[in-house]
Amino acid sequence: MGVAGIVVEPTTDLLMLQQALVEAVAPFTVNRGSATAFATSPGNSDIQPALMDYVAAFVPKYTGTHYNPHVTIGVASQDYLKGMLAEPFKVFTFSPAGASIYQLGSYGTAMKKLHAWNLTR
Repeated sequence: MGVAGIVVEPTTDLLMLQQALVEAVAPFTVNRGSATAFATSPGNSDIQPALMDYVAAFVPKYTGTHYNPHVTIGVASQDYLKGMLAEPFKVFTFSPAGASIYQLGSYGTAMKKLHAWNLTR
């Protein structure tokens, strides 16, 4: 099994927005949190140590020129994903209709919605 996604071109405006977000939340961050910082449910309370490592290192390792914006579109078999990658993909432009902030859960899933905004042009 594997995860499929659509890569988003990191434009200058997107990188500026990311930097503004990093600066805005900086006063509320810690070097490393514990598993209690993540959302869990009665049936799924396992938070992986690798996820905590990833979150702790996200800003220095995965922002700015190292940012890989993407939209995860699903999980499928490796054979299906290889076939999908072999097909031509038409580039398209999009604009977000909304934005949300989530508390991460197991495996980095967006588990608990904290706030949402509707965006208009």
